[in-house]
Amino acid sequence: MPLHLITGSGSGIGAVLARRLIERGDQVVMLVRDAGRARELSERFPSATALVGDLSNPGRLSWALSKQALPERIDSLIHVAGVVDLGAVADLPPSLWEQQLAVNLVGPAELTRLLLPVLRVSRGRVVFVNSGAGLNAHAGWSAYAASKHGLKALADSLRAEEAPHGVRVTSVYPGRTATPMQEKVHHQEGREYDASRYIDPESVATTILLALDLPDDAHLTDLAVRPSG
Repeated sequence: MPLHLITGSGSGIGAVLARRLIERGDQVVMLVRDAGRARELSERFPSATALVGDLSNPGRLSWALSKQALPERIDSLIHVAGVVDLGAVADLPPSLWEQQLAVNLVGPAELTRLLLPVLRVSRGRVVFVNSGAGLNAHAGWSAYAASKHGLKALADSLRAEEAPHGVRVTSVYPGRTATPMQEKVHHQEGREYDASRYIDPESVATTILLALDLPDDAHLTDLAVRPSG
């Protein structure tokens, strides 16, 4: 059974993806921010296991993982976790820049670095769930878009660097998806939220599974997913 390590499995796209992988018999390891979250998700996904590591504090990830038993084999590392806080450049304080850059970019970079030796052995896959904001930045989205543009650069560099080791790297760029994060964005934008207008998380999970399930002689590098309406 392939083993997948997922961040952001507590809600939205990550929760749907974890459920679907478990339902088809794959092994799932969830990276969660603290022990309380680990207990909560272990109750929801009893066949999965949890590792504790806070992406908002990338400098502590190495220490946190060194205190836990890591899988001997990882077939895919899937970065789904993310945070968003909107605001004009003139208004955003450094703390909101730092949080979004840490969780959305520096944390994934550090987690990938720490797990690369295992991924190289398995010739595994790394999937970054990016965003349409990782391709185009708009007013009010500067910090989030900067973190996601950086995530694209991270994926592109990693793909080139790890090709000799057989590690394949995919970026998925969903448009607006009906998740709790999208509801928060609408609140920040001062707009009414209607989930039916946006992509179902199941559809994004299907896209990720497509990337994971390709035969070893090929891999998808970049996938953009947009609402059909």
